[in-house]
Amino acid sequence: MSEQKTKVAEPRNDAPADHSHPQANPLQNFLKGSAGRSLGLVIALALLFVVGGVTSGDRFLNFENLLTIFRYASIIGVISIGVTFVITAGGIDLSVGSVMGLTTVVASLASVQLAATQSSWVLIVLVALAVGVGAGLINGLVIAYGNVVAFIATLAMLVAARGLAELISGRSTQIVSNRDFLKVMRAEVLGIPILIWIFAIVAVAGWFLLNRTTFGRRTIAIGGNLEASRLAGIKVKRHLVYLYVLAGLAAGIAGIMMLGRTTAGTSTHGLLYELDAIAAVVVGGTLLIGGRGTIMGTVLGVLIFSTLTNVFTQNNLDTSVQALAKGLIIVVAVLLQQRFAARGPRRGKTKPAGSPV
Repeated sequence: MSEQKTKVAEPRNDAPADHSHPQANPLQNFLKGSAGRSLGLVIALALLFVVGGVTSGDRFLNFENLLTIFRYASIIGVISIGVTFVITAGGIDLSVGSVMGLTTVVASLASVQLAATQSSWVLIVLVALAVGVGAGLINGLVIAYGNVVAFIATLAMLVAARGLAELISGRSTQIVSNRDFLKVMRAEVLGIPILIWIFAIVAVAGWFLLNRTTFGRRTIAIGGNLEASRLAGIKVKRHLVYLYVLAGLAAGIAGIMMLGRTTAGTSTHGLLYELDAIAAVVVGGTLLIGGRGTIMGTVLGVLIFSTLTNVFTQNNLDTSVQALAKGLIIVVAVLLQQRFAARGPRRGKTKPAGSPV
């Protein structure tokens, strides 16, 4: 007897074609796709630049201020890219901000800096990455194999990582004194700070991983339908661990960038960054229910919030007004997501990737 093999197609990152309307307007199809959603974000960002230029003039449009916007976006942007993968799979990670703070504290310990001085500044980088990956690994194992809901597991890590950072540092600020490390992290390439280059490299790598690799397709498949992904042969639990390790790695990279920018490690670094990251991911077009993710949208979402903050700062507006504006943007983005999901094809019942599997 011949054995039949059934190949289950994995969802793609593009919006599904609507075969029920073969004569649909090409413009409508474009606007419903990922390119159309990104175009809307680009227009929103351009409008913010117009508002900034009109209200602040040369203070806003000069090259140094543009670098300030990108520099401000770089650290939260790296964290947001890691969070994009987790949310695309239907999960959530509330711990990335605290994990970033913990990485700065551990990497700036006197013993670590002494060892780095005797060997190489790269040791500081490796320690920060190891802490981030370790925290992500714990999250992934607890969620995938401990059957703990992602919201609870990462909330516990948020509290634990912040508390551990306070214990290690004694709630004091630790100054980074390794000159080689600071020289590298404050360097400029082609007149652009290294922090912005790191953000760009991470963004490109994240886009390639999500859109051009089997890992990315499996991530989208798990977010679209976890049970179908399991039946298709995807090792769901192991993949979830990889995703949370990836988010922890992004937090570690962000911690290195924060050390370079502030020259200090402290438990207060990354406070509420997890909320900013989730907001940027949602505004960028990644579905909170999973099944669709966009790195380009995340980058644009981060830049929109960074530019909005800069515009408010340039015009000396109250921080409470800034928070209100961000909240309104998030609500509008979620409402648009719900409208898109309601019009999309109905999916079978599935557990979110953050649920016990």
